[in-house]
Amino acid sequence: MGLVFSVSWLGVVLGQSLTKHIVNITVEAAQPSKTLPVVQGMQQSRYENLELFQKVLHFVESNYVDEVKNKDLVYGAIKGMLETLDPHSNFLPPDVFKDMKIDTSGKFGGLGIEIGMKDNILTVIAPIDDTPAWRAGLKPSDRIVKINDESTKGMTLVEAVSKMRGKKGTSVNLSIYRDGFEKIKEVSITRDIIKIQAVKNEELEPGYGYVRLSSFNENASEDIVKALVKLEAKQKLRGLVLDLRVNPGGLLDQAVEVASLFVDEGAVVSTIGRNKDQKETKYARKGKARKDFPVAILVNSSTASAAEIVAGALQDHNRAIILGQPTFGKGSVQTVIELGQDLGLKLTIARYFTPSGRSIQEKGVAPDILLDDFDPKLLAEAKRKQDYFREKDLKGHMANPDDPQKEYKKEDLDAVVKQSKDKKSSDVKDLKSAPPQVKEEDEMAPMKFNPKEDYQVREALNYLKSYEIFKKIASRELQRTVADGASSIQKTAANK
Repeated sequence: MGLVFSVSWLGVVLGQSLTKHIVNITVEAAQPSKTLPVVQGMQQSRYENLELFQKVLHFVESNYVDEVKNKDLVYGAIKGMLETLDPHSNFLPPDVFKDMKIDTSGKFGGLGIEIGMKDNILTVIAPIDDTPAWRAGLKPSDRIVKINDESTKGMTLVEAVSKMRGKKGTSVNLSIYRDGFEKIKEVSITRDIIKIQAVKNEELEPGYGYVRLSSFNENASEDIVKALVKLEAKQKLRGLVLDLRVNPGGLLDQAVEVASLFVDEGAVVSTIGRNKDQKETKYARKGKARKDFPVAILVNSSTASAAEIVAGALQDHNRAIILGQPTFGKGSVQTVIELGQDLGLKLTIARYFTPSGRSIQEKGVAPDILLDDFDPKLLAEAKRKQDYFREKDLKGHMANPDDPQKEYKKEDLDAVVKQSKDKKSSDVKDLKSAPPQVKEEDEMAPMKFNPKEDYQVREALNYLKSYEIFKKIASRELQRTVADGASSIQKTAANK
């Protein structure tokens, strides 16, 4: 008894008899442009390889120390074959394939976590905001070494996802290792229906807005438009910070739609498969783009896939300045193929490229300006504690003629009193012994985020504000250049 592997548009088809005739059909269908001798050589090689597989399968079934099922051996062989390709190509047995069908609708059961493989270890790419994983305190780069006491060594991504998903209200135990932990920490997380609120917005300063996009679900573009409307309720935007940090990606068409909110022509992304001549390009949708304010995009190592497409596109179109750290570097496209009998295949079919032709595979999108990330609390404590002395503090100093106020305001007095109290409190605190080490429960606290206190957001705001200043300088220089040019022409004309 043997097996026939034939590649069709449905994927891998399994049969029960191995004949040269069937192999001939397979080779000719896959390689119609090959000359007959080459086809015959490939046919012979493939036949020999399948014959080897059939021999090993038969020997294992007949002689292995324990009885094994034919189906388990075949599934294991297919799984191993795909693992030789890349981390994103996987065989999907029935239990896993069902979960693959529930991914990007914006509502599914599970923990709310995006995972990947780093150094062959299951690693957290990003917890989704306001989900069980986020509330449990999981953070990017956490290593998941066990799921329900089962080691994740050798476990595929789709298998891990399948084990972490489940019915609402049930729990899953994760064994987590994080850089700085003295030992592996056990975390119990209760599964819930994941309702993704992909977009959040806030006004940073009058005229300057902040929009956080946590994933590219089917409503991402529409929700960003709504966020911009809210931000412009009082006045038009003068600048926007678009935060794509800890964004694991999502739907490709939504990446195109989001990019189209800021550029209205040209390519957004191109995909090229095995045949280099078959290039597919996605273009920006015309009529949607906002070009009346500058954009600063924040990225980090957990910015992946669709988020990298948007960052790379706006960078290539010179529509936004990219700030932060190099992105994750997933530059490949996958498709899911139904094989029948509730089986599936997730296969990498193409690489994607930015409008300028860059591949971000492995390298990621390089920021225009690198920004380190700092804990806001530690950053506040690191600030210099110093009393500043200025001209206005001198007794009898000359008053500013533009400021008619010559009496103390109540709020000024209140600020002075508060500053004095804060200084005394700070001095007492400094006299105390060094603070104890951070407690484990604090380490696992959810990542509470206030964009106004975030270092990278504040730096992005500063760059947006400096844009207005440099634009005025450039305009002034242009006017001067034009004036000098006109004067030179006049002098030349006068000398003739």
